[in-house]
Amino acid sequence: MCEVGTRPAFPAAGGGGGAERGGGETPPLPSSALSPPALQAGLAGGEKGREMGEQPIFTARAHVFQIDPSTKKNWVPASKQAVTVSYFYDSTRNSYRIISVDGAKVIINSTITPNMTFTKTSQKFGQWADSRANTVFGLGFSSEQQLSKFAEKFQEVKEAARLARERSQEKIETSSNHSQESGRETPCSTRASSVNGTDDEKVSHGPSDTQLKTENDRLKFALAQSSSNVKRWEIELQSLRESNARLTCALQESAASIEHWKKQFSVCKEENDQLRSKIEELEEQCDEINKERERNVQLSKRLQELEAELQDKELELEDLRKQGEIIPQLMTECETVSQKLQAAEKRNKDLEDKVRALKTEVEESKHRQNHLKTELQTFLDVLDGKIDELHDFRQGLSKLGVDN
Repeated sequence: MCEVGTRPAFPAAGGGGGAERGGGETPPLPSSALSPPALQAGLAGGEKGREMGEQPIFTARAHVFQIDPSTKKNWVPASKQAVTVSYFYDSTRNSYRIISVDGAKVIINSTITPNMTFTKTSQKFGQWADSRANTVFGLGFSSEQQLSKFAEKFQEVKEAARLARERSQEKIETSSNHSQESGRETPCSTRASSVNGTDDEKVSHGPSDTQLKTENDRLKFALAQSSSNVKRWEIELQSLRESNARLTCALQESAASIEHWKKQFSVCKEENDQLRSKIEELEEQCDEINKERERNVQLSKRLQELEAELQDKELELEDLRKQGEIIPQLMTECETVSQKLQAAEKRNKDLEDKVRALKTEVEESKHRQNHLKTELQTFLDVLDGKIDELHDFRQGLSKLGVDN
């Protein structure tokens, strides 16, 4: 059974943060994640609940976020990394809770009620509002399949909590009706015994009357307590309805804001496309302008080259004009040179004849020189033979001198 009592009001803007953030994307994590005092108290309650028979029924790993309490729009990371998020069932109180612990800190301690709704804001991100904790929890999973499993389990647990609440209400109504009926029947039986019974019966029925009075008082007390519990349940139900209405309004506002932002996004996208097309056109124009500039630079260079060539041609033309003025002198000089050339040719022919005569003389002298060389070689050979004979003769003389 869930705890009875009034709950703090939840702001209407609390549900709008889920539409602004989706998927498994996680914002930059702060250096520390603060856990509210209510969650620290819930840790002690969770330990007691597990000692009394609270058992995990489903476990998953996800990045945990909480709505920013100041803005009610932005997500604040509650865990530095992916942590274990578990569904717990308390058999003694017949209640379900979602609990997640990061080290020694409890970051989620949310009792599931039938009025809660788990909303998928993207393929990997989901959220639900807890009016008791006065916050909105967000979970970022690593895959869409894990998110779907967690959402399905949330729906199952929510339905089980609803059935448990209905059964508890039926028990309360049955006990209240029983107490009212016993309260009505007890005075009648007492009056009947006092009217119809004898004095001995009255004496004998004395202790039973006391028991009946005690039972009646106990039933009246149970009736009063059940009435107060019913009132508390009504107050709690009314607060849950108001919280649900506020969450519904916040969800509608977030949906409207999503549509508004989608329209603005489409408009911005169209403007962006138009600007891109304009930028492309301007780039094409800039390219054409650059090409024209390059062409102009090339043409200016070509023009300068042509002007330089024109100046060279003018200089050559001036030189030719000057040379044309001295052509008659050149003609006379050419005639003189031709005459000198004829005379030189005649002298060249004479020199050629002399060279031929000298060549014949050189050949004859070479022939004579070769003949002299052969004669000289013959003479040298004869001389060598005579020298050898003389050497042999001297050796023979020296031998004879030695023998004598």
